[in-house]
Amino acid sequence: MNSWDSYHAVTTLLYRYAEAIDLADFDTIGELFTHATMTNEGYPGEIRGGEAIGALYRTSNRVHPNGTLMTRHVTTNAIVEIDDVSGSGTVRSYFTVLQCTPTLPLQVIVAGRYHDRFERVAGVWRFAHRHVLLEAVGDVHEHLLIDLASLRSDER
Repeated sequence: MNSWDSYHAVTTLLYRYAEAIDLADFDTIGELFTHATMTNEGYPGEIRGGEAIGALYRTSNRVHPNGTLMTRHVTTNAIVEIDDVSGSGTVRSYFTVLQCTPTLPLQVIVAGRYHDRFERVAGVWRFAHRHVLLEAVGDVHEHLLIDLASLRSDER
């Protein structure tokens, strides 16, 4: 696998996550993070494996009557570093979450950064670790069932 193929595979994983979360497809989120851990600045400990990560999303996100979160998770400014020899890579990226519901006008509700590690196993790239840094939290009452502001990073 050459660097372009690896770059494409890793960024596709980033975008598959964004699509899955917007669609409230928690099973796909679990599959994406099957072999991964997740941490969050301001949240103690780590969450391990797809089943636990999928359950976290299932219990913390508000699914609307149309079956989605009515959000758009936009991932940008991806800085991708791939080591094809070792089969490892990192991506640092920004995320912005937009939302519009019948009672909430279109607006940015969350922004922050992802620090992701990836690994290639048997020729296939997968998430190994995601660290979430929440940097700006707006009106998330139509998006989440938890208090996201308490998890916001003081790191700027």
